[in-house]
Parts: sequence; C-alpha cells; structure tokens
Amino acid sequence: MINKNNTNKLIITFLILLILPFVQKQWFNLYAFNINDISFYSILYYLSGAICPSLVCLNSLNNYTYYNFNKDKIHIKNIINGKRLLFLVAINLIFLSYFISDYIYINFDLIINLFLEGFNVPKLDILQLSFLMFLISILLIFKKSRFLLKKLILVNFILISLYLWHLQINNIIVDDQFHIYRYFGLNDLNLINLFILVAIEISFFTWSFLSYKTNLSDWIVPKPQKGDIIPILNMLIFYFFIIIYYSILT
Repeated sequence: MINKNNTNKLIITFLILLILPFVQKQWFNLYAFNINDISFYSILYYLSGAICPSLVCLNSLNNYTYYNFNKDKIHIKNIINGKRLLFLVAINLIFLSYFISDYIYINFDLIINLFLEGFNVPKLDILQLSFLMFLISILLIFKKSRFLLKKLILVNFILISLYLWHLQINNIIVDDQFHIYRYFGLNDLNLINLFILVAIEISFFTWSFLSYKTNLSDWIVPKPQKGDIIPILNMLIFYFFIIIYYSILT
C-alpha cells in the first residue's frame, strides 16, 4: 500500500528537481556579471550546488536504508538455500564491497588532487583493495555497522557532488590524474557519481533482502514477492528524475 504522505513528498521533490536547474541558470547569469566579486548571487549559486545532493541523501536515508520485507511462512518451493544462496551472498558482497571501496577512494583522490597539490595519491594495489573489501564485508554483515556504512556512503556522495560542483564553477579540467577519470566515458562527472551511488543502492537493497533478520543464520532466504520489489521501482523512478535534473543543468 502506497503512503499518501510519501507520495506527496515525492511529487514535491520531483517538482523542485525540475524547476531548480532553471533557477540555478538564472543565478549563474546574474553571478556572471560580477564573476570576480563576491555577491549575493555568487553565494546563492555556490550554495545551490548542495540542494540536489542533499535531497538525494535525505531520500535515500529515509527510504532506501531501513528495509522491511515479508517474513510470513515460507513454502519449500519458494526458498533460496544451499549453493545458490552461497553464490548470491558471495557475489553480492564482492560487488557491494568493491563499489563502496572504490567510491571512498574516489572521494579521497578528489580531496588530495584539489586541495593538496604536489602530493601523489597512492594507488591501491590488489592486496590493499582486497583487505579494504574484506573489512567492508565484515561491516556489512552486522546490522548497526551496515547502517553506519550506508550513512558514510551518503556523506561520501554529497562531498563528491560538492567537489564536482567546485570543479565546474572554476572550470577545472579533470584528467587522468583523477581516479574518477576512469569512468570518464560518460562525459558527465555528476552522472558518474550518481550511477555509482545507484549501483551501491541496488546492491545494498539486495544485501538487505538476503541478510534480513535470521535469513543467513537459518541459511534460508524466501524468493522475493511483488511487494518486496516496490522499493527498487521507487528507487529507479527517483533516480531517473535526478538524471533529468543533471541533464537539464548541464
């Protein structure tokens, strides 16, 4: 059942996302008249770069973090266990821990390259990356640390969004010294940042489903029902509007 209040909040959020880029462009035009001076519109334009990332973080924290799934009596034909479950758990943990590790490193790399000139960012070798992925996998197993990790990911997203906003305003070119350059085939760093977050969101949802309550301790996971998939559909719709926002803004 769809909550009416949540629907109204989503509609308001979508309207803001559709109107905001046009407002930001007007602020930029006013800011461009006095580009060398600090003015009211220059401050507005700088601060406006945090609006969309903040909406993304708030929506993700409220709707895509604390999942609840159907836990009724399960028919033997509608379960996942044994080797199939082991495969799903292993694949999901590997993908999710890799995305998170790489995403955190992107943030670290941007900070070093933007604010600490002349400092060479150490590249993660296979052993270091494997250790970081293993550590994140451990944190994902436990409920409290999993939620803490999700909040860290959202903070990571908003920081990267602000760095990219700074790059755009100051016309700083991203080249191969930036780790995020490896995803540069998309030609839009904001979309790269967003797509990495969406990949983490989907993997986090899958992991939340697999590890829900006593699923892993019982080593039995029910096959997803129609109601269990609704958060994924809502997520895809929401991030589709975020993509439209960044497309209009560009």
